[in-house]
Amino acid sequence: MKKLFLYPSALYADTKPTQVVTILGSCVAVCLWDPENQTGGINHFMLPLWNGQGLASPRYGNIAIEKLINKMIVNGSNKNKLKAKIFGGAEVINVGVTQFHIGKRNIETAIEVLHKEGIPIVGKSVGGKLGRKILFFTATGEVRQRYVGKQ
Repeated sequence: MKKLFLYPSALYADTKPTQVVTILGSCVAVCLWDPENQTGGINHFMLPLWNGQGLASPRYGNIAIEKLINKMIVNGSNKNKLKAKIFGGAEVINVGVTQFHIGKRNIETAIEVLHKEGIPIVGKSVGGKLGRKILFFTATGEVRQRYVGKQ
């Protein structure tokens, strides 16, 4: 099985079975899985919404999720068959100022975009104070998670 490390602002979807690893703090990863084709994809975004200035990159949640859905469709998935899992969005740095709660805003963006696209969220592990290391298996949709950070 192919193994891959997914960096922030990146996404990955393929028809070949792959084990994707990523590490999340306030960032969020959306894992999409197509049970019919047994294929999956994942993104890792840093900020909730693209403001329309500069490049519409997958660094932003609304762009990253849209690009991931499109890549899954190109790979042969039917959008109506996709299932989603969401991870991350921790407040790993205590800033105390609510508009800086990037993790919470990233989680809200993921939920809103998936809801708007009609993709059910079948699992999630979000929020809290600790980061997460996740392993996503694209062929099965399985996600393994371990908390990382200050205990």
